[in-house]
Formats: sequence, C-alpha cells, structure tokens
Amino acid sequence: MTARDARLHAFRSDLADARLKGEVAADRFVTGRPARITAAVADLRKAPRPDAGVNTQALFGDDVLVFEDAEGWAWVQAERDGYVGYAADNLIGTRERAPTHTVSVPRTFLYPGPDLRFPISGQLSMGSTVTVTGSAETRGTHYALLPSGQAIFARHLRPIAELAEDYVTVAESFLGTPYLWGGVSGFGIDCSGLVQLAMRMTGKDVLRDSDMQAASIGTPLEPGPDYSGLRRGDLVFRKGHVAIMTDERDMIHANGHTMLVSREGLKEAVERIGYLYGGPTEFRRP
Repeated sequence: MTARDARLHAFRSDLADARLKGEVAADRFVTGRPARITAAVADLRKAPRPDAGVNTQALFGDDVLVFEDAEGWAWVQAERDGYVGYAADNLIGTRERAPTHTVSVPRTFLYPGPDLRFPISGQLSMGSTVTVTGSAETRGTHYALLPSGQAIFARHLRPIAELAEDYVTVAESFLGTPYLWGGVSGFGIDCSGLVQLAMRMTGKDVLRDSDMQAASIGTPLEPGPDYSGLRRGDLVFRKGHVAIMTDERDMIHANGHTMLVSREGLKEAVERIGYLYGGPTEFRRP
C-alpha cells in the first residue's frame, strides 16, 4: 500500500473513499456524496466532537464530498484543496444552483432585503461564493439578490471568472484581521490560510498547510546575501509558518506574536523568532 497523507485523503481503518480502493486498507469503501457548505464558515475538525481541534475551515459555497453522516457530524473532503475533516452536519446542504459571484472584500453583510438599514441576517468572508438571481436599488445603493431572498451590497461581489491581479494586494487587505489557528476567513485567519485565500482570489488554488505549501508552491529560491534577492510576492517559510514578502525588506503574515495579520521587517522577524523556532527554512517564488 502507498503511504497517503490523511489530511488530503479520506481513509480510516473502517471506512475510506472509493477512489482509494487498492491503495489503502479499510473495511468499507464509499463514494463521496456531493454537498455544499451553507454556513458562513464551517470548521473542519480532527474528530467528530465539538472540543476537537480545528484543522481548517470551509467557506460558504464551498463544495465538499461527504463520506459519512453520523450523530450530527459529517466526514467530508473539501473539493477545492482536498482537505479532510469533520464538520457539523447542519452546516452542509445540497448543491443546487451554480454559484455566479465571489465575495471580493474581507467581510460583508447579508440583509433580509435590499436596505442597509435592515438588521443584518448574516455575514460572509472573502472567497465565499453565492448565486445572484436579481438586483435592486435602494436610495442609490445597489444590491445583489440571492435565492434565499437575502441581499448583499453589489460592489462587494465580483463574477466568479473575474480575478484579482496581485495576491499580495489581496493579502494586504487583511491587515488587522485577527489571527485564528485553522482560520481561512476574514473573521480569523492563520499564516497559511492567508496565503491560500489570497492566491485563491487570483485563480490559483494551493494546498492548505505551510508544509504542503513549502513543498508545492512555485519554485525554490536562493534569497542571496542578507536576503537581498527577495522581492514582492516571495514566500518565506520556517517551521510551521509562512509569510509573504511585500517588498525586498518587509513581509505580511498572520502571526501569534500580534495575534493579527500584520506587517513586519523580515530581518526583525528572523531575530525575534529565531530563539524559539530557528531561522527561515525555505524561500519560494510563486
């Protein structure tokens, strides 16, 4: 049997994805049921318990495959990045209408109708996908209408095919966002989640965790003496962490030091972090 990363392949001793038959050992193999995330953010946990650690999250509109429903939990695999985990089953629904638009700002509100004076009925993160079925204007403000009857500020959306040009600019729009282990949204995000979401908005889907990103994004880079060979968009990895260079000196990263997405000089960060985690381990250019 070939070794498989359980973060990216759905298999347990009792149950596994039918696509892995012959590659992993399991008592039973099943075909995943297509489904879609219906909550603003769905935690994907290590185990089917509310106190289990959160490995990552899925956003509203994300497609998943469901391999098991049991006692209020669904064992799923996110189709965009392949990540496997357990989500509360009330956060998952059927795939109905195809999404038409993507939320293009860090956070936005849903309203029960096209009026910003209404009490909000929900909120969505950048990267969430919605189906727009109509439009409305109230006091000069334009709204997109959703199948649920809810409304969203139209300028906070863009057609799915319309992509951002620079992933670093997208990442910079998250400055001040709270750090959240396992987070991938505008409500809370971690270091590799920031890289993944920012690149997602430019049309590039990358793997979730920093070790996966260090092995797969772009090409290895020699930073040169005193890091002089780095430029905007380069990625700097150390054990369990990734940061994005915003120019030849500074970087942006979601970090536990400030508990925010913040900007920091690379040299200053290396000096600050070194005694705990050592220096950078990898540099890559997407």
